[in-house]
Amino acid sequence: MAFASEGRATSCLPRREPSGRPPRDGNSRLPYRASVGKGGRRTGYGIYVYPNSFFRYEGEWRGGKKHGRGKLLFKDGSYYEGDFVDGEITGEGCRHWTLTGNTYTGQFVLGEPQGHGIMKYQAGGHYEGELFRGLREGHGCLVDADGQVYWGSFHNNKRHGQGRMVFRNGDEYEGNWVQDQRQGHGMLRLVDGSTYEGQWHSGVFSGQGSMAHCSGVIYRGIWINGHPMAQATRIAILGPEVMDIVQGSSLTLTIQLQQDNGEVATSEDGRELEISAGVRYVQLPAYSEVSFFRVDDGLRQTPIQTPFGFQCISYPLSSLEFEGPEPRAALESASALSLLPEGDPSGLPARKHEPSCPRSRRRAERGCVQFSDVRLGPPPPGYHAILFLEGLHEVGSRPRGQDHRGTTPIAQGPPGRSRLDGAAKAEPAAEAFPGEYVIMIRDVTTPPFLGHTLSMAFKHLRVLARGAGQQPHVPSEDLEALSWRGAQDSRH
Repeated sequence: MAFASEGRATSCLPRREPSGRPPRDGNSRLPYRASVGKGGRRTGYGIYVYPNSFFRYEGEWRGGKKHGRGKLLFKDGSYYEGDFVDGEITGEGCRHWTLTGNTYTGQFVLGEPQGHGIMKYQAGGHYEGELFRGLREGHGCLVDADGQVYWGSFHNNKRHGQGRMVFRNGDEYEGNWVQDQRQGHGMLRLVDGSTYEGQWHSGVFSGQGSMAHCSGVIYRGIWINGHPMAQATRIAILGPEVMDIVQGSSLTLTIQLQQDNGEVATSEDGRELEISAGVRYVQLPAYSEVSFFRVDDGLRQTPIQTPFGFQCISYPLSSLEFEGPEPRAALESASALSLLPEGDPSGLPARKHEPSCPRSRRRAERGCVQFSDVRLGPPPPGYHAILFLEGLHEVGSRPRGQDHRGTTPIAQGPPGRSRLDGAAKAEPAAEAFPGEYVIMIRDVTTPPFLGHTLSMAFKHLRVLARGAGQQPHVPSEDLEALSWRGAQDSRH
């Protein structure tokens, strides 16, 4: 940095310099007397105020130039203290800028921070590393005002090249940077245990990458703007629209995690699905001996609305065999219903993490799950079946608008009193009654993968009495009457 050579000069030395010239030589160790160095040249210490009064220098001189150790003061309060060489700030020193409040200590070349040094920022944080012409350049460590730390390469004052950063929340990234953005290949380790390794663009997942989520879900595939391109968006239970099974039989269910376009989300593993069942709250006599179940007061529950136009209440499953394998993929829409002997004949090895799941849960592999040997259990304690005793024709043939309450089966009567005509309490059953049921598959992945839980899937299931064939269609008038009966009963 060049400074004006004209101005007022004062010196601690007894000898005064000619007016308008800086002191030629001085030595801080000999402030009050001149000394002669090697070669006959004088060295000494002096103070010089520049003509514009903006600069003031105090320190060592040689040959009329600032040389050695000295301190240069600026009118705004900024200063430099350190080495000078032939009038220029060069070497080791400390520079403070009043305007920004920043302070740099380290190497200088021609008045600018260059080489290795430490920059402390008024706003908080600091940088230690290499600089070029006052900018971060090369390798260094930057700590920002929030306490986030970056170690790695810099170019033109920005993070650029290979680097590692620990964020305020504890997340950690290591990989490529371009102009202060994560770009190229890198690995992100989240504080919750999730990891992502793959391609980045403009600070987000973009391109080929793999995420191992803390919930156990693993996604391997293409990412676009931070989102997986082939992520599952819905659960599908394969098989016919309505499944018919014989009373007491088991079934195997194949579940697919599907994308918006209907394709299986084969890029996804580990999503946890739970199977459960429900029984239609008001049964149809064409399909069942039972009108509905009366539930003890302590077991009352809110009915679940199904997509089939009726409500159901929860119903137990039994004989769930989950020690067997699940398919690696079920890409063809084969039937999801089969009557099976005991056991699972698929013969594939079980997943190593399966024991960690409850018996009613399974983790998907390549977007598929299989539940084998699924059976409906007998009605649980507290569920009391109310049997039909009057014919379907009698129910459906009543004139519209007639008061049904005199002959409607009542779901709940006073303790110790007999029920009204038209309904009778069933004896305890060893298996599920014939009737209409629902199989439900829930996404119970915890925490939800990328903050999203898939909607529950339903499958309509009809249990037929042994030896029964296809049941007849029930006229709409009968459905209306039965629905009215169930609604009336639920009020009691």
